[in-house]
Amino acid sequence: MRHGLEIGQTGILTWTVGAERTIHLGAEGINGGAVVFSTPGMIELMEYAAREALRPYLEPGEESVGVHIEVEHLAATPIAAQVRGEAKVTRMDGRLIDFQIAAYDQQSQIGRGSHRRAVIALDKFSRNLREKAAQSAPPSLWAESMTTITGDLPELRELSVRVEGQLASVTLNRPKQLNVINLQMTADWEKLIGWLAGHPEVRVVIVTGAGRAFCAGVDVKDVAALDIAAAEQLSLRQARLSLAFERLPQVVIAAVNGLSLGGGCVAAYSCDFRFASTNAVFGMPEIKLGWPPGYGLAQLINLIGKARALELCVTGNQISANTALEWGLVHEVVPLPRLEPVVHKFAQHLLTMPPAALRETKRVIHADEGMQPKLTYLAETDAYIRCLNTNDAREGIAAFIEKRAPIFRGQ
Repeated sequence: MRHGLEIGQTGILTWTVGAERTIHLGAEGINGGAVVFSTPGMIELMEYAAREALRPYLEPGEESVGVHIEVEHLAATPIAAQVRGEAKVTRMDGRLIDFQIAAYDQQSQIGRGSHRRAVIALDKFSRNLREKAAQSAPPSLWAESMTTITGDLPELRELSVRVEGQLASVTLNRPKQLNVINLQMTADWEKLIGWLAGHPEVRVVIVTGAGRAFCAGVDVKDVAALDIAAAEQLSLRQARLSLAFERLPQVVIAAVNGLSLGGGCVAAYSCDFRFASTNAVFGMPEIKLGWPPGYGLAQLINLIGKARALELCVTGNQISANTALEWGLVHEVVPLPRLEPVVHKFAQHLLTMPPAALRETKRVIHADEGMQPKLTYLAETDAYIRCLNTNDAREGIAAFIEKRAPIFRGQ
């Protein structure tokens, strides 16, 4: 460790509170609940401020790690607020350094406490960590909040499932309603994903829609009939389902055979691969109903970038399959009669790959992308619910049901 560190020196770190560092208190929404900066997030901010204070004094091959912390969380801070961590050196004992730590938002002090860090040699630390990793099983691909089903395939009403050896074919089966996602289909998906998680011998899943649509979104009539708390819970359930696709042991392929809008578009791009027919259409039209997408924006931005995602969601415009291909939203576009055989051929090719390597490749690619940013669905649902509770959203729903253009008044 280099010389020069003195008592009283301070490290400062400023963050903006992102969704990954929040927690839902109470009812997870506007009915008595709140989304706030979490205590672990505040502790991390103050610890990292101390780390920043030590960084200029570390030799190559050294790092500092936290070994003790005591904190008080003094006040709540909302999502998107700017917060500041400060760490002042109070004592030095060789390679152990003590800090007085504090955290502030733009209005007040939100936390305080004490913290000790140790300066370590990275070579020994890394060697021990590699040995531990070699003895550990890889992390589960399955979302802990959902139930794994190891028995027979549950009874499903809005999804049709055919399992042939290592291949499962799933059809959204509400063709007269353009396969929109209602409460029953949401429950069916929860059961089916739980079953897939418990049956890794099924290695590839194909998802498509019955009739002339893949999925035209969430059932607006269902949303209109729900109170705000129930609508929020439904959005959170659907968000977790979309994230669960990438954590399944199977490779999931979307065969997009027509309309793919809103929640249906999210369902398609949440799959690992997306093939589209030439007549397929994609869009995120929620804004035309008076609210933003309730989930799925992190996946969309990862696929097509912020500028394209903004264009799709702010305009509510639809794009063709060829435009979706150009943007990176789909992998391949083929004529509708060829969609099924092309997708099945690709699925069969995947089945020739070694099973463990296929699962692990999917796992590490999604893990490298980072799971934490996808917790933005909490903020997305929060924004969706706030807008759903406005007069403009009620007008958007009424206009949709009455098949007329809405008149928004900014209320």
